Amino acid sequence: MLPMLALLQEAAMSPESAKNLGLFGAGIGFGLAILGLGIGMGRIGGAIADGIARQPEAAKEVANGPFIIAILLEGATIIALVFGLLFKLL
Repeated sequence: MLPMLALLQEAAMSPESAKNLGLFGAGIGFGLAILGLGIGMGRIGGAIADGIARQPEAAKEVANGPFIIAILLEGATIIALVFGLLFKLL
C-alpha cells in the first residue's frame, strides 16, 4: 500500500480535510475531462485535414461526418464538468 494512503487511513480526518480532498479530486476530474476533449478534437481535426488532403473533391463529405462525433465528444465533456461541479458542491 502506498505510504500516503496508509497515513490517510490511520489519521482521523477532519471534515475540512475530507472536503479539501474532494475538491482536489474534482479538480483532477476537470483537468482530465478538458485534456480528453482537447486530444479528441485535435484527432478529429487532423483526420479531417488528412481526408481533405487525400481527396480534395470530396471535401464536403469528408468534413460533414465528424461533426456528429465532435458534438458527442463535447457533450460528454460538458456532462463530466457538470458532474464535477455537483460533486464539488456536495
